Amino acid sequence: MGDQLRAAGLLPVTEPYTALGYVHVGGGGGEIVAHSVFSVTGPDAIVDWVVLELRSVSTPTQVIRSYSMLLQRDGDLVRPDGVTRVPLSGLSGSYYMAVRHRNHLGAMTAAPVALSAIPVSVDFTTNTLATYGTDARKTVATKRVLWSGNAVRDNRLRYTGAGNDRDPILVRIGGVVPTHVVFGVYTREDVNMDSNVKYTGAFNDRDPILENLGGTVPTAQRFEQLP
Repeated sequence: MGDQLRAAGLLPVTEPYTALGYVHVGGGGGEIVAHSVFSVTGPDAIVDWVVLELRSVSTPTQVIRSYSMLLQRDGDLVRPDGVTRVPLSGLSGSYYMAVRHRNHLGAMTAAPVALSAIPVSVDFTTNTLATYGTDARKTVATKRVLWSGNAVRDNRLRYTGAGNDRDPILVRIGGVVPTHVVFGVYTREDVNMDSNVKYTGAFNDRDPILENLGGTVPTAQRFEQLP
């Protein structure tokens, strides 16, 4: 993963999800990044903020706890101090785990994860981890990743029609000249997360949406696989 947003100094020091309308539960929300964390480079460089949810075994739609975490380039999730792993104090038993991002479709484990005093690793990038639903993650080389392109805050990717994810990109660049580019921004319309919003040309933010729908049928839709 790339850390262009961090390198450009665009990552917010306070988690962005509350402002986007996400309601944390169980003590999460309002996390503030520790001093100098965004200066770290290399595999531990920060890519962006994400949300980690622990969900009820009996009612998977119910979020028991949620936290805003930092995603490193090597795929690790850490707390805002840039080092500490997921805060699980006072928790025991089993929970479904879901990971969500501001312009990607979220994914959840297909089976509950048992938590205890012994650390447990849950790797969403592997094929061996089963996820809830059908085709919840995209395969890139040997890794599994979240589906990108959710420029509209909902549970699906759409290229055409009402509520599609393509039009907000054009609106963000001004809505008139499709070749215009907005540079150096932290926004949902920056689908490829390179800090620029482009509608046409190389590395534009529109094409990945169509590609993630199969690349041939613009009216296709992809739904987030969360209960």
